[in-house]
Amino acid sequence: MDDPQLEPQQHLHALQGLARINRWSRSARIVWEPIRALAREHPGRPLRLLDLATGAGDLPLALWRLAGRHEVSLQIDGCDGSPYAVAYARQRAAQAGASLGFFVFDVSAGPIPDGYDVVTASLFLHHLDDAPALALLARMARAAGQLVVINDLERSRRGWLLARAATRALTRSRVVHADGPASVRSAYTMQELSRMAEQAGLHGARISRRWPCRMQLSWRKP
Repeated sequence: MDDPQLEPQQHLHALQGLARINRWSRSARIVWEPIRALAREHPGRPLRLLDLATGAGDLPLALWRLAGRHEVSLQIDGCDGSPYAVAYARQRAAQAGASLGFFVFDVSAGPIPDGYDVVTASLFLHHLDDAPALALLARMARAAGQLVVINDLERSRRGWLLARAATRALTRSRVVHADGPASVRSAYTMQELSRMAEQAGLHGARISRRWPCRMQLSWRKP
């Protein structure tokens, strides 16, 4: 998925496969809990949310549906370094009638746009080595007005086996078949993520396990 030479049809097939995996694993639910809790503290005021490395917009679309179901006012944007993924995310949002904003932005290129109450990243941190991951956490903390939420894989043998089985059961994309288990191998453990969060200035971040073989990091800005 990170290969800029990936053919458009393969890219589309992979994005569709990842969308199925995200629905099956209920990725949006992992980040929804702290967002809903924050919204309850600010009744009547919409929260602005930015989803980093949004891909095909799976998380913004799912959060938009959850917000509507629970009568939570959210203004949601997503950004990604791939113009192709952003175009596809815009198309999906239009088809769903969702008022979402998507724009092209490489999260490793510079400061994250500010003005957002909540900054999220779902299944992206494991793509980064230690130093870039640490830098991203620090930039998320600076950009977020109130809340940082991360959903990511936890490195484990069980997680690798589950990723191998789930990717083959839920999609025919060979790109996803390769990326799924490889992503678990490159992911962090809870202890590693906790240490990086402290080093990045997210003091007191809460990190917990979530099904299936995932981690949730939630941090409120003091």
